[in-house]
Amino acid sequence: MFVKLQLLYTHTPVFANGNGNTASSSEKAEQVTHTSRNRRLPLNNRTSIVKRGHGRVGRPNQETHLKRQGEEKNSDNGVFRKRKTGGGSEKLHSKCSTKWVSYGGIIPSILKDLDTIRDVDEALRPWEERINNKERTIILKEQVRWDRALETFLWFNKKGHELNVIHYNIMLRTLGKARKWTHVESLWNEMNAKGIAATNSTYGTLIDVYSKAGLREDALFWLEMMLEQGMEPDEVTMVIVVQLYKKAGEFQKAEEFFRKWSLGKPLKLSNNDKVVTPESDKRASSTSASFSSHTYNTMIDTYGKAGQLKEASETFAKMLKQGIPPTTVTFNTMIHICGNHGQLEEVSSLLQKMEEVQCSPNTRTYNILISLYTKHNDIDMATKYFKTMKEAGLEPDLVSYRTLLYAYSIRKMVHEAEELVTEMDERGLEIDQFTQSALTRMYIEAGMLEQSLLLCQRFHLAGNMTSECYAANIDAYGESGHTLEAEKVFIWCQEQKNLSVLEFNVMIKAYGIGKCYDKACQLFDSMEKHGIVADRCSYSSLIQILASADQPHIAKPYLKRMQEAGLVSNCIPYCAVISSFAKLGQLEIAEDVYKEMIGNSVQPDVIVYGILINAFSDAGRVNEALSYVDEMKRAGLPGNTVIYNSLIKLYTKVGYLKKAQETYKLLQSSEEGPAVYSSNCMIDLYTKQSMVDQAKEIFETLKKNGTANEFSFAMMLCLYKKIERFDEAIQIAKQMRKLGLLTDSLSYNNVLHLYASAGRPKEAIEAFKEMIRASIQLDDCSSRSLGILLLRYGVSRQAVDKLQALMKTDASRGLQAWMSALSSVLEIDYYDNE
Repeated sequence: MFVKLQLLYTHTPVFANGNGNTASSSEKAEQVTHTSRNRRLPLNNRTSIVKRGHGRVGRPNQETHLKRQGEEKNSDNGVFRKRKTGGGSEKLHSKCSTKWVSYGGIIPSILKDLDTIRDVDEALRPWEERINNKERTIILKEQVRWDRALETFLWFNKKGHELNVIHYNIMLRTLGKARKWTHVESLWNEMNAKGIAATNSTYGTLIDVYSKAGLREDALFWLEMMLEQGMEPDEVTMVIVVQLYKKAGEFQKAEEFFRKWSLGKPLKLSNNDKVVTPESDKRASSTSASFSSHTYNTMIDTYGKAGQLKEASETFAKMLKQGIPPTTVTFNTMIHICGNHGQLEEVSSLLQKMEEVQCSPNTRTYNILISLYTKHNDIDMATKYFKTMKEAGLEPDLVSYRTLLYAYSIRKMVHEAEELVTEMDERGLEIDQFTQSALTRMYIEAGMLEQSLLLCQRFHLAGNMTSECYAANIDAYGESGHTLEAEKVFIWCQEQKNLSVLEFNVMIKAYGIGKCYDKACQLFDSMEKHGIVADRCSYSSLIQILASADQPHIAKPYLKRMQEAGLVSNCIPYCAVISSFAKLGQLEIAEDVYKEMIGNSVQPDVIVYGILINAFSDAGRVNEALSYVDEMKRAGLPGNTVIYNSLIKLYTKVGYLKKAQETYKLLQSSEEGPAVYSSNCMIDLYTKQSMVDQAKEIFETLKKNGTANEFSFAMMLCLYKKIERFDEAIQIAKQMRKLGLLTDSLSYNNVLHLYASAGRPKEAIEAFKEMIRASIQLDDCSSRSLGILLLRYGVSRQAVDKLQALMKTDASRGLQAWMSALSSVLEIDYYDNE
């Protein structure tokens, strides 16, 4: 919003009708709009006329009389008491302010009359000839209601009292604080019409009220106008502008404005022109001059919010160097900044400095300390400062209690939390809903379900729980698997007729965690009966729950309803259902859901394609898997590590070495790198092609990274065995035994076959014994490997067949027979070696 500004030189009274009356007291804060600044013209008195709307000031048909009906506001408590009828004057009972008495002279009587007599003329008429300029200033300042202040101002104006720029400044601030922009602009125009030149204070006031109303552009426009009149912002106005930028998060602009102002440099305007004022020359000649503590505090806070710890510390140091005593606000700001940057030692130094300069900490100081130390997980220090605050005679406020109570709650410090709750109850301080839900979680995680429910019930019965609070408590029980307790809170919420979609969503989630899938569906279906419309979260949650529970057939109709409701914005719910069907091996239905998704113009992502590629690869349906690879490429979707790993698995199955190599390179260049499974697939492909160097390179990388598993070793063993490099294969076997990678019949069979093929009966028998000790059953593959070893040492085929047959009919006797035969071979081998 902007003020409509039109700089014209016209003699316009404060109101269009010129009767001196104000607008209706029921007038609400006005909305303002921006007008082009191109029509501004300089005035003879170096100020400007401001107009609202289409070149008008005020409204021709505006009701301007202040109506007094029924009860009206009084200046001491904001409410006028009902007037008594009868008598010449209408007076209202009110106590005379102590401050009024301190003014002395006629001021207390005038202020009392204005406070008790409704009619301004009746209240001020007896004093009309006796009120001087200073007294007019005090009278206007003491009016707490904008409309009463305006009535008084207009009375002075009508009676011909001298009204100077100070009186106008007071009224601009009063009306600006009340956001009565039409009146603000009218007063400005009247100043121009009467030739009353605006002062530094006038502009500062306008910048301040517009800034505090959130009208940033308007506030800056008043600053621009001020500079164009050759007037330099004073320190107070400068601070207001800095705070304006700070509030908007424009920290760099705040710093730049302060720096230029303090160095006496020309200040830039919105049109990139520069204005050099006489005052800027003065500032340039005294750049080392010190500022007020308020200025330093503002700049320190600005640097802090911008995350500039160094600049904040330097400003604080400069403040001390120039002898400006830091206030409690200064220390609070510095403590907060340093604490947020983890500089806890500096926080301690600041507290010590506070003591040195005899600047007492206030409640906010301790609140900052409690908050900082809880954030840094030093709950003991936070507790210490809470106690120190009370020992210093300061009363902890709601922030103190809530901060510490929440810290106790999330750390499951039940005893300490309960003591704090008792203390708050004694002082009549309310626990906020955020802290209450944290307390509930504390009791749940501590296994104190009964206490958690009593706490919830206390808040429920007191009527202090909003929809969000009920939802937070339901979620707390649901996430811990306490479905019955979650249901109780849901019912309490229902009793309060406070149900919203939020409670339904968290209750559905709770049923999902508790594996109460039927109840989740029933609750979802009951939403319409309660007048609640399911949202995207409702559908997504239920679909995910059912899909994860291997119930995609039940999830599928809800997905259709979600689509019909227009709540499907991406492929995630479809992905969940497709994945669930794929997991169950129902690939045709998974494909049907995929086709429905495409038919509804929902674009699949790489995850959907990855699921389908992986599912069809695992099922050995290579052509379908490759077709989805092609679809993904046509869609222009970039691959990811999941997709690349799935593709390598697929290419390994079909023996596409070149494509596998290309994909593996993409994995190697990714941040995550290739998965062990993909690396093993590549070793397998290289093994089939007898490509030793390439396989060895991947294997050595896996070993170096500590990710090589039994399959990595087994495939390298098979590769070396295949090309009859038995020594290297045996080294691999030794490493496997040393690393404990021989864990099943497959790994042992690989080793047994190696030893048999290499003619190493001793190692074969040792491996055989290990199998028996590990209770690993000999299978046909084991028997064949051992049979090869026996045949190699002259045992007949018939004898080997008998051993194999005996193993199948009587495992115990078969094992003994195998051991005996192998021992004989070992003796023969030993004799030959001798």
